[in-house]
Amino acid sequence: MNEQIARLRSNIELRIVGKEQVIDNLITAMLAGGHVLLEDVPGVGKTSLARSLSDSLSLSFARIQCTPDTMPADITGFSMYDPARAEFKVVHGPVINNVVLADELNRTSPKTQSALLEVMEERKVTIDGNDISVPLPFMVIATQNPSNMAGTYPVPESSLDRFMMKLSVGYPDSKASENMAMRFLNGELHDRTEPVLSVQDIIVMQDNVRKVAVHDNLRAMAVKVVDETRCKTEIACGASPRALLSLLRCSQALAYINDRDYCIPEDISKAAMLTLPHRLVLSAEGRMNRADSNYIIRKILEKIKV
Repeated sequence: MNEQIARLRSNIELRIVGKEQVIDNLITAMLAGGHVLLEDVPGVGKTSLARSLSDSLSLSFARIQCTPDTMPADITGFSMYDPARAEFKVVHGPVINNVVLADELNRTSPKTQSALLEVMEERKVTIDGNDISVPLPFMVIATQNPSNMAGTYPVPESSLDRFMMKLSVGYPDSKASENMAMRFLNGELHDRTEPVLSVQDIIVMQDNVRKVAVHDNLRAMAVKVVDETRCKTEIACGASPRALLSLLRCSQALAYINDRDYCIPEDISKAAMLTLPHRLVLSAEGRMNRADSNYIIRKILEKIKV
């Protein structure tokens, strides 16, 4: 399986230069069966990263360009009357695909953002009382611009809690920028990547991730980390039970990517930094003191002994 993961990683790097850690985190979320929110300034490759992952897999793909006038039915689908048959028929929305890219999620209204709540958690959508299951494996990759930019709506906490990870692509360093510029001028910077893994490959790897062993002490460590987020005065709303499950599944995926069938404390710590900060809601005291969620999680991890 390491050979397959390495092949997938190399294929994405044909298009995304100098972002090895972000690529690994995205692959980890996919193997864990989670969803990813990519937040960064425009032009750093958020959409290209999502497209390069979907193009590298033999999975169905749909892109939703979120705008202020996007409606929930534009995402989930709708019922339409068919005069020839004198009956209503259900038209599937773009969310009925394996990989769904919701581009610039925070440029559409909270009403439309909530259209993703059911499908991200239950892997199905309901249209006029009809339950429609999405194909498996299923993954939502959403991109958003920083909230201080014009024309953005805040993503509700209920939506953030359904994303396993919130990642930032960031600017490439000078060496990566030079490499990107050279490959672009030579026509070697790929606009599209070819599939290197099949649907069955992904399903098998996800099944193997769920079999990775997590020792009792490490389960207790994960529970303690989540409990600590609920006791901090800087935090008004700590990590949810869903966050705990995401942390454990992410830990298993991290161990699997590192060719282990068991977790170690470092897996729990790294998974906590990936899955918890974006779920925390700061209190008034925390906002006044300009508390940072990543810093809070780091301090909690330093405090807990295994």
